Amino acid sequence: MGVRSPINSCEQVELLTKVIAEPILLPSTADGNAMLAKKAPDLLPGTLDLLILRALVREPMHGYGIAQFLKSVSRNVLEVGESSLYPALQRLLLEGYVRAEWGTSDNNRRARYYTLTAAGRKQLFAEREEFERIVVAIRLVLDFA
Repeated sequence: MGVRSPINSCEQVELLTKVIAEPILLPSTADGNAMLAKKAPDLLPGTLDLLILRALVREPMHGYGIAQFLKSVSRNVLEVGESSLYPALQRLLLEGYVRAEWGTSDNNRRARYYTLTAAGRKQLFAEREEFERIVVAIRLVLDFA
């Protein structure tokens, strides 16, 4: 049995953003000053699978829909590119955590829809427990006085 996190999902996203996002310098502006911006955060290893499985709890989705869901729910912090998303979906498919079937998207295009399997629900629970344990550990380190 894992340790339950005392923080909610929104706080977890904010924590990960603070821990992972680093400021980067963009090309200078017309006045010669560099612009400071935040790059999209790198996900902790294994986190993408957890996020995909969580996205599929509500309903079957195609890849673009999953990416948009993650971006929307994370308030534009998590932007998952195709080069990361589709290999992760293929891996989850091969592991039996999702199944896929072809369908028609809202804009009448052919799309592959992914559905969470029973094994995927079990894996989601296990991965979420482990993720929450890690978040608590990170919080303890960051809050250490």
